[in-house]
Amino acid sequence: MKHRRIKNVMTTDVATVRESTPLKDIVRLLDSRHISAVPVLDTNGRVVGVVSHADLLPKQGAQEPEPRTPLTRLHRRWDRNRVRATTAGGLMTAPAHTIGPEATVVDAARVLDRHAIKRLPVVDDTGTLLGIVSRRDLLSVFLRNDSDIAEEIEREVFERNLGITATPATVTIEVRDGVVTLRGKLERKSMISTAESLTSRIDGVVDVHAHLSYAYDDTHIHIPDAMTVDITHEPRPDH
Repeated sequence: MKHRRIKNVMTTDVATVRESTPLKDIVRLLDSRHISAVPVLDTNGRVVGVVSHADLLPKQGAQEPEPRTPLTRLHRRWDRNRVRATTAGGLMTAPAHTIGPEATVVDAARVLDRHAIKRLPVVDDTGTLLGIVSRRDLLSVFLRNDSDIAEEIEREVFERNLGITATPATVTIEVRDGVVTLRGKLERKSMISTAESLTSRIDGVVDVHAHLSYAYDDTHIHIPDAMTVDITHEPRPDH
C-alpha cells in the first residue's frame, strides 16, 4: 500500500546552527523557537549532527559531586568532553540519524522508535538539509479527512488489489474519525482478510470493522502435490 511520503509531512522552516555556534546562542534559539533540538550544519549545508536539550544537560550538572560507582564515573568521564565544549560542534550528537524525502511515514516511525529519538533531519543524496520531521508530523496522518481515506480505500484496496468496484451492491465503505466499517458480500472468503489487512495499512486509519460475507469458502481448498513423472529410460541394449 502507498503511504504518505516524508516530503509531504516534513517541516521546511528549520532552525539550524553551525558547528561554530556558541552554546548560549543555541540555548536562545531553542527557547525562542520553542523546540528541543536543532540540526548542526557544516559550511556546505550538510547535516553533521544534532544538538538537543539532552546534549546540554552535562553542562547543567558539571558542578555535581564526583560519582562513586564505576559505572557513573565512566559516564561522567564521557560527559566531560561536553562539559568542556562551548560550541555546537563539541556538544552535538553525531552522526545524526537522517531520512530522505521519498521515505514513507512508516519508515520514519521505525527509525524514531529504533533509536528512541523525537525528530529526523530530512536530507537529499548529498546530505544537504531539506527539512525536519518529528513525531508530531507523523501523527498528522491521523488528521486526514474521512472522505479522503474512504476514496483511497475504494481505489487502492478494492479496485486495484481486489478488482472490485465498491457499490451498494458489492461493498460499502464508511469512515468516521478514522474508524472504517466495511459492509457487503465478496466472492471469496479469503478476500475478507485481505480487504481488512490492506485497509488497516491506509494512512489515517485508526481501526477497521469488517462486516463482510462471502459467496464461497476458498480457504479449505486442498491443492494436491504435483504428480512426478519419471522420464528416465532404461538404456537399450546395443545391437
